[in-house]
Amino acid sequence: MNLDLRTMMVMMAVLSFLFSILLGLAGLHARGIRGLRKWALASLLISFGLGIAYGQMTPPGNGWSIVAGAGLLAAGSALQWLGIQAFKGQAKQWSILFLTVALVTTQSIWFTVIQPNVNMRAMINSMVFAAINFTCAKALLIPMRQPERTAHWLTGVSFALLATVHGARAASIFLNPADSFGLYDQIPINPVIFFTGSITQLFITFGFILMVNYRLSVELDNLATTDSLTGAWNRRSLEQEFNRLLAHSSRHQETLSVMMLDVDKFKSINDEYGHQAGDEVLRHLTANAKSAIRRDDYLARYGGEEFCLLLPATSEDEAKNLAERLRIAYLERPVIWRGKKISSSISIGVASSDNTGLTYFSLLEAADAALYEAKQTGRDKVIVHSKIDVEKRID
Repeated sequence: MNLDLRTMMVMMAVLSFLFSILLGLAGLHARGIRGLRKWALASLLISFGLGIAYGQMTPPGNGWSIVAGAGLLAAGSALQWLGIQAFKGQAKQWSILFLTVALVTTQSIWFTVIQPNVNMRAMINSMVFAAINFTCAKALLIPMRQPERTAHWLTGVSFALLATVHGARAASIFLNPADSFGLYDQIPINPVIFFTGSITQLFITFGFILMVNYRLSVELDNLATTDSLTGAWNRRSLEQEFNRLLAHSSRHQETLSVMMLDVDKFKSINDEYGHQAGDEVLRHLTANAKSAIRRDDYLARYGGEEFCLLLPATSEDEAKNLAERLRIAYLERPVIWRGKKISSSISIGVASSDNTGLTYFSLLEAADAALYEAKQTGRDKVIVHSKIDVEKRID
């Protein structure tokens, strides 16, 4: 393969530098995305490391420059792994960075300055880089939902390929100890490995940018569909999901039940403990409800202290039983706010399409009427709409 190492090294150094600027600017505007600054610094260090290595392309090269270049490349690779950990919201293990840099730098000093041995230096460095890139690949090649999986797996496969390239170089040195494998040695494997590694590094950075892009898309979607205070769905997304479930229930001849929940005497909580305590009560209610409902159930904040729960393929009796469990669980787990116990209760209205018809307004109106009845008859109770109808007929 007739490839010029100098040209490839310059191109990679420049591209890594540009990527560091791009990621740095992205980090300024997307502050909620963790790991961006670490990746920006990683690309910058890799760029400097390649720049120093370019200056050593003509033998014998300066020993301390070779050590510095190897150390910068090691720091850049370790920072990429730390960036992945931060991006995933996991604890950052800075010891990996220090150990990687210390190992590469120490052995480079030994086999470059103290007891020069190009092959040993190249083999150990290749194994270290293979290990850190394999660790990055392992952290990314995990089961997850689309579309984020595409970006994660593209980046993870690229890291795995880069680890394979470094591993192949280490194996070549071990199997051919008589040959010289210095970076500037004109042997066939050097341009092949460097070209493959360069292209793979581009895919790695491109893949991480895709990861950031998908994460931003998810966050923007969450902002548009969820309530920022409680994490429940907002009213806009409730209407969209309601219409989808109505169509699904009609198509499959299934019962759709609706539950309206309201915190009793919520204004008194705000007046006595403050609005931040009231916010905590709403978050507490949401957490309790989410822990009790099924995966296919749909919880949304309808407005103020009122929530709506959609229950597909659920009868009125099943919905009433769930409502009672929610009411009791809420009572048994009071909110602790700044050392004070805030005791409160919830009222719940339940309606079913078997009794009201399968339409948006009839179900919501019925559940809301049942909730109003629960509030008017003492609070801290569950009322089903069909019971109200029966009592009215008897009257």
